[in-house]
Amino acid sequence: MTDTFQENPPPELMSGDFSDASEPFRLFGEWMADAEAREVNDPNAMALATVDEDGLPDVRMVLLKGLDPRGFVFYTNFESAKGRQILASRKAALVFHWKSLRRQIRVRGPVEIVSDAEADAYFASRARGSRIGAWASKQSRPLESRFALEKAVAEYGLRHAIGEVPRPAHWSGFRILPTHMEFWHDRPFRLHDRIAFHRATPDADWGKERLYP
Repeated sequence: MTDTFQENPPPELMSGDFSDASEPFRLFGEWMADAEAREVNDPNAMALATVDEDGLPDVRMVLLKGLDPRGFVFYTNFESAKGRQILASRKAALVFHWKSLRRQIRVRGPVEIVSDAEADAYFASRARGSRIGAWASKQSRPLESRFALEKAVAEYGLRHAIGEVPRPAHWSGFRILPTHMEFWHDRPFRLHDRIAFHRATPDADWGKERLYP
């Protein structure tokens, strides 16, 4: 993004000051609604950051699949790299970036596992092919050939040819319980707006401060 581009932001994005917001979840909901209305692809896409056993950061894109007063929910294979890393640390961070809106939200906090009922309900809502894929894919582990994956898909497809496809025990969801949330809004000359919310624990009250850009 060049300085020339930044110096001429759309008027409707310049007028939405958020400094009077007192609760981050409501503000997140407003920004997500804007993203759903304007972003062409995957407005619920978010970068998920974890650390491995050596403390080396790891990051990848996932999709937000649930939001409630407790936190942000996504689903995955718990035997994947991100699954194993989160289970080891029980901490994670997220970034939502909506380039066309020139907005960004950062989220950090501890992580809990969603209930079996939540995981079952979401798994049942997925396309049948995706449910079969959850059984067939040994996510993040070496794959000898594309044919091996297709063979596994075919085998699990036959195994669950009749009736519902049950949720694998190793497939469930994580809920990030935010203790830090930062809202970033592009402004001219890189003098961006940054409002940070923070609390000591997921059940504490929020504090708020403005940050230098």
